[in-house]
Amino acid sequence: MYKIVALILTINTLAVHGQTTSYRTVKVDGLNIFYREAGPKDARPILFLHGFPSSSRMFESLFPLLSAHYHLIAPDYPGFGYSDAPDPNLFHYTFDHLASIIRSFTDTIGLTQYTLYMQDYGGPVGFRLALANPERVKDIIIQNAVAHIEGLSPLWNTRKAFWQNRSAHEDELKTNFTSLQATKQRHIGNTPHPEHINPDTWNDEYAFLTRPGETQIQLDLFYDYQTNVTSYPKWQQWLRNHQPRLLVLWGKYDPSFTTAGALAYKKDVPEAQVILLDAGHFALDEATNPIATHILNFLNKKHE
Repeated sequence: MYKIVALILTINTLAVHGQTTSYRTVKVDGLNIFYREAGPKDARPILFLHGFPSSSRMFESLFPLLSAHYHLIAPDYPGFGYSDAPDPNLFHYTFDHLASIIRSFTDTIGLTQYTLYMQDYGGPVGFRLALANPERVKDIIIQNAVAHIEGLSPLWNTRKAFWQNRSAHEDELKTNFTSLQATKQRHIGNTPHPEHINPDTWNDEYAFLTRPGETQIQLDLFYDYQTNVTSYPKWQQWLRNHQPRLLVLWGKYDPSFTTAGALAYKKDVPEAQVILLDAGHFALDEATNPIATHILNFLNKKHE
């Protein structure tokens, strides 16, 4: 009986304080860009930028915990989630192009200032936004997104070889997109508690990865990822010059991005908060509540 009452109180509390997520599509540069939105539109905005091979869906569990306080916006990039996935023979899948689309997306919906939340591919997209329009970025939250070479684990050796000789190593990289086990492993990583991760996450991603044309889209982006690595010094210099308020949340069981990559941000922004979580690459799979608490504490301090 007590458990039922407690559950009802919890649901009622969320109903009062939370904000329903809306699922919208807007035309941007001729493409349909899907995005999730929640929270009061006059509240401080947070722009969520997802990673590979996910979509805005990765933030679904976080939105109810933040939406009473902030205006939340999470788009899907072209080729991801429910946004259009134009033919890679006709559309250039590069990080410069994705960032350009997302910058146009923010213009289209009237988003002129925001906190950036960047996970994985969200880092390359987000840093491009910050460098192009630094006046728009008020704070930065980084979750397993690399901007330092020491953040790349030995798993990147195959990708580095791919950058040197695409045709010779393309088949090795294809298993990232054509294997359900590889898609699952990105979420499981080295976590000691795989039973905490919802299998819907990797099954949904695998369904998107196996759409026609998707392998070519992701290979093109993997190949272009080398432009991010060569841009690391530029991003680091931007951080040193601007000293943004910076929160780094890092799943320490990430097999792809090392904890050294998290700690390296302190070299650029000494006042950065760096928090290592008992989670993997997709830390929201396992640590949604701690991440929400850290975000609220971090952003609320700004207003004290």
